[in-house]
Amino acid sequence: MDRNKINTIILDTAIEVHNYLGPGMVEFVYRTCFCKELSIRGVNFQRNVTVPVIYKNIELDAEFKIDILVEDEVIVEIIAEDSNLNAHEARLHSALKLTDKKVAVLLNFQSSRLIDGYKKITKNLH
Repeated sequence: MDRNKINTIILDTAIEVHNYLGPGMVEFVYRTCFCKELSIRGVNFQRNVTVPVIYKNIELDAEFKIDILVEDEVIVEIIAEDSNLNAHEARLHSALKLTDKKVAVLLNFQSSRLIDGYKKITKNLH
């Protein structure tokens, strides 16, 4: 499945969950419902994916966790906050840097409209 189709599925799934629950729940509830909806749709995903930290070609005794990896292609982080989203975007940039993935998606379910809480981040290839 190509990344554009995966991205569309992620957004459609998130909108479905947001329409059903609305804003105001905690992240864990949104994450659980999002994953259940992916399962219902027959989409492959992994939760809490551990990524090794490589520094100057040396694997460190440290790890980085990815919330959800969809179809082994797109990293998804789910939040439910009103605060500044820069830290979450930076975290996704780091996830892309540590992996061979090209796309990450931030979903903020606290937004009154899910589309306003959606942010696609791509790996800087330069």
